[in-house]
Amino acid sequence: MTAKGKKLAVLGAGKLGETLISGMLDVGAIARDRIVATAKHSERLEAVKNKYRIAVTTSNRKAVKGASIVLIAVKPQAVQELLEEIRGELTRDQVVISVVASVTTSFLERNLNAPIPVIRAMPNTPCLLRSGMTALCKGVYAEEEQLKEAQRMFDSVGRTLILDEKHMDAVTGLSASGPAFMYIVIESLAEAGVKVGLPRSVATELAAQMTLGSAKMVLETREHPAMLKDIVTTPAGCTIDGILELEEGKLRVTLIKAVVKATQRASELLET
Repeated sequence: MTAKGKKLAVLGAGKLGETLISGMLDVGAIARDRIVATAKHSERLEAVKNKYRIAVTTSNRKAVKGASIVLIAVKPQAVQELLEEIRGELTRDQVVISVVASVTTSFLERNLNAPIPVIRAMPNTPCLLRSGMTALCKGVYAEEEQLKEAQRMFDSVGRTLILDEKHMDAVTGLSASGPAFMYIVIESLAEAGVKVGLPRSVATELAAQMTLGSAKMVLETREHPAMLKDIVTTPAGCTIDGILELEEGKLRVTLIKAVVKATQRASELLET
């Protein structure tokens, strides 16, 4: 793992920032004494410090000094102010990685006002359990090897893809927002299990493990989901009756609309 031995500054130890810290520490991708995290509120920093035993500070400028990798994980509306705060401290030897939705590499470069290597990444919260999905792209000043190093860093907490930047808002709408959609699906399936007589804990475990197994079938067989669906759907069986209900309820269209709407919103976050 490339981040090992290097200093990592996490600017914004909120939910996503903490998720990445936790995931990388869990797999030994980086040593605790090589991480420094920031947040606006001292109470939040104290909690992160006690939980992960890492250095913390409320000063972003202090955090980036000497850091090989600067990971920006603040809210989109706070990015410009943060960049103005740290840009005088950054050098070309450092790499800035942003996991902030809606923020483009050109926006980062313009506001850093220097030829600093910039990489845009969009991970999701399952990184906490090393089952995340992260898409990455690089800015003008980043080298291919720096992009590969960033990819290896996120490889430690799940799967990764390198994509053209034009796809990043769609990635946000699908794989970053998607876990919330899937939790609703799992919750609904568990409720259905309760409806047909299963204890709630049993129904939840069945629904969650079934979802996990189904996802692994898609990823590991590389078969189209429609073909895998057909394998389960036997003639005149119970599955086809269930599928008919899903189609009548417009589940397919609703999920498509959810991703489209989330993608549209992802492109607007910086402006609001």
